[in-house]
Amino acid sequence: MATREDHWQDVYRTKGEADVSWFQQHPDLSLQLITSYAPAPASVIDMGGGASRLVDELLARGYQDVSVLDLSDEALKKSQQRLGPAATKVHWIVADATQRQAERSYDLWHDRAAFHFLTQDEQRSAYRERLLHGLKIGGYAIIATFAPDGPERCSGLPIMRYSPQDLAQVLGPKLALVASKTESHVTPWGAEQRFQYSVFERLPD
Repeated sequence: MATREDHWQDVYRTKGEADVSWFQQHPDLSLQLITSYAPAPASVIDMGGGASRLVDELLARGYQDVSVLDLSDEALKKSQQRLGPAATKVHWIVADATQRQAERSYDLWHDRAAFHFLTQDEQRSAYRERLLHGLKIGGYAIIATFAPDGPERCSGLPIMRYSPQDLAQVLGPKLALVASKTESHVTPWGAEQRFQYSVFERLPD
């Protein structure tokens, strides 16, 4: 039986950058929220960042402490090749977001790709534990998921859909919901997908 790692390795090995539904030429809403809540030179980690162009945009805006984590090293290789010499400015992490305990904490935790694939309670609990460990007190987490009226599957896998309030309940009392926005993402082939972006502040333990 194929593992989650096998699935994503195959996706990034066989598909081009614009052949996946989540591709964004310009991740405008993520950038708007990140620069609002954690201006450069804040430290940022992009969870499930894959081949996203967010890292390019952050470097261009003066962020010098950027980490990108993904389950697939094939995805990260695509970003590294695209960035060229600038790739050396980024900390690349090949790991499962539910299994790797962060070695440090960050000012901002961004996730547009990972959390809504966690369909089991134990996966979400493990992710939450690592989020709390990896985010500084007073720092912010921006977590985007499919909205309640979004797709039920992505890349052939089932997903979980959330409202901001639903997501806040899952993440627990140490993360306070401070803002939310919706986005109608248009895939490279013209389909519309509804996302919600929620911003949480890390409260003291």
